[in-house]
Amino acid sequence: MSVSALLGWYVVVLFAALVAVAIYYGWRQRSFGPSQSLDRVFRCAGCGYVYTDDPDMDRSRCPQCGVTNEAYRF
Repeated sequence: MSVSALLGWYVVVLFAALVAVAIYYGWRQRSFGPSQSLDRVFRCAGCGYVYTDDPDMDRSRCPQCGVTNEAYRF
């Protein structure tokens, strides 16, 4: 093999390795990103405190003042 062919293969392999690393880190960052929470958002009618509770709760008691509230609709 000539020197230019070896140099060409070296550049191609190096470029392929850089592309593979970029794809790997992009995939890794996307897989560890924040996921959407299934919790429901509640806003207290008594004190205005905003809090979350389990998704199966229709009404929830405020942790600040104890008033029972319905889920907040956006």
